[in-house]
Amino acid sequence: MSKIHVYFMPGLAASSSIFERINLPKDIFEIHLLEWFQPENNETLTIYAMQMAKKVVHDNAVLLGVSFGGILVQEMAQFLNLRKLIIVSSVKSNKELPNRLKFAKITKAYKLLPTSLLQDGEKLVKYAFGDVIKQRVKLYEKFLHLRNKEYLDWAIEQVICWDRVIIDPSVIHIHGDLDEVFPAKNINTFINVKGGTHLMILNRFRWFNQNLPKIILAEAI
Repeated sequence: MSKIHVYFMPGLAASSSIFERINLPKDIFEIHLLEWFQPENNETLTIYAMQMAKKVVHDNAVLLGVSFGGILVQEMAQFLNLRKLIIVSSVKSNKELPNRLKFAKITKAYKLLPTSLLQDGEKLVKYAFGDVIKQRVKLYEKFLHLRNKEYLDWAIEQVICWDRVIIDPSVIHIHGDLDEVFPAKNINTFINVKGGTHLMILNRFRWFNQNLPKIILAEAI
């Protein structure tokens, strides 16, 4: 029996190393890791998705994206013949975005974000107050892949200004009920990971290792 190819897309600016603890049975699945690349000036999300879709070289593959990566894989799907489309800690349309992001779109306040801070890890930690926050920043910095200002400005704008209104019913949405970035109260229909936060792909990896194979193979969980 041929293996099921599973492609993983990390979240905004993150490296595919966020999936380092995800293990699927090797006799059934083959994992492929995607990485962010620098967008061209004024590149649309659709064009970027088309370019990223070219990196999925297997037909009838599974495509899984986390956070902004979840938004991207939904745009990639129009260029691919997929077996399953899965998003984690993400949204299925701009209607599921929290009010603060909707407000940022109206006011264009996102253009004022100091994204240049993310280019300097030491500076970022310096501006993070409290030991818990500093630990989270250092953890996040470990998994950063692309953090130049041009990419970050582009990526944040793509999330806030995402124009998808109609939800694709084929999307399988896995979400934590304690997600602080995309609160579960705004999400319509999802597989609930109790106690899961926005970073649950990192700290709830055992849940994913146990349940992803079932979800991909369409078994009840």
